[in-house]
Amino acid sequence: MEQVSLLATRRKRKSVARLTKNSKFFKAIIHAIKEKKGENILALDLRKIPEAVADFFIVCEASSTTQVKAIADFVEHHVEQTMEESPYHSEGQQSAHWILVDYVNVVVHVMLPETRKFYKLEEMWNDAEGEEY
Repeated sequence: MEQVSLLATRRKRKSVARLTKNSKFFKAIIHAIKEKKGENILALDLRKIPEAVADFFIVCEASSTTQVKAIADFVEHHVEQTMEESPYHSEGQQSAHWILVDYVNVVVHVMLPETRKFYKLEEMWNDAEGEEY
């Protein structure tokens, strides 16, 4: 029983900062995408949408599958180096037409232009406020 109360007090002491577009974490992701020449970067703010699975989606394009992989890999590397955060989940590396890097509150989508046009994430989440970078 003692361990449970100790864990509860540890959780209470930690302050959780609200994630915003101005947070270091968010900026680190945008920086990593730009560093590898990601194009048409769009951040969708999903915080006001009850059905949303994350606070933000960051969507960008790459001109080849090699670049899709490079951007996704560098996002993971840069965020790990600067913020000491690893993604909760990552998928799509095999075909590299669309790689998703999931940080729980922020989900990064790196896509080929034709894949982005086909799935139309921006239209699917058109209730969200979008900001281009």
